[in-house]
Amino acid sequence: MDNYEDFISTVSHELRTPLTSIRGFSQTMLASWDKLDDESKKKFLKIIEEQSNRLINLVENMLSVTKLHSEKENLIYKEVSVKPVVEMICSIVKNQYKDKKFNIEINPCSSFILADKDKFQQVMTNLIENAAKYGDENSTITIKTNHCGEYVSIKVINNGIEIKECDYDKIFTKFSRIDNPLTRKVQGSGLGLYITKNLVEKMGGKIFVVSKECENCFEVLMPASNIERQAREKCSQ
Repeated sequence: MDNYEDFISTVSHELRTPLTSIRGFSQTMLASWDKLDDESKKKFLKIIEEQSNRLINLVENMLSVTKLHSEKENLIYKEVSVKPVVEMICSIVKNQYKDKKFNIEINPCSSFILADKDKFQQVMTNLIENAAKYGDENSTITIKTNHCGEYVSIKVINNGIEIKECDYDKIFTKFSRIDNPLTRKVQGSGLGLYITKNLVEKMGGKIFVVSKECENCFEVLMPASNIERQAREKCSQ
């Protein structure tokens, strides 16, 4: 019961912030439309758009958390090619974070995994968006794959404020956000990485984070598919 009440309390707080901003700036524009110059109108509309997107992401994350604990959720496993998924997500994230560059290094011998495609896309979207959101200005996000035993290793790397080792586990906890100058400026619900970790583990994978010298690396290990094993054998011949 306490956990449920904590969840509702946190959700209410997280929803209130963007809703208050949307209502406040909407009311200002309606009451003072003729007095506002075009630059102010664009600025206020941009804030409303950003807060609307934040609200949508928050609701989607809430629904994802609910599904994580649902026994009725069925995962559909099939062979998934990593490259087109990563390329698609990078093109979408690039539109939101125009100052970021994306470097995709897909090893042809480690390009197929066994996963639920929709859930894998959600995992990679969360990780790539996270890397762009918390990366240094005008920096490059690198996504690369490699063979790792019976797994395919997928790394998402950015340059940003170093994550302390004592916070490695904390960042995967529900509603948890580490405290540093960037996270104080960048808005977030503290649910994205919690959802990501749970989805990865549901699909039989593992996730880690390593941070050093202002380079942050999130590594996902996903089960390799049969096609992946065959390709690996051809590469070794």
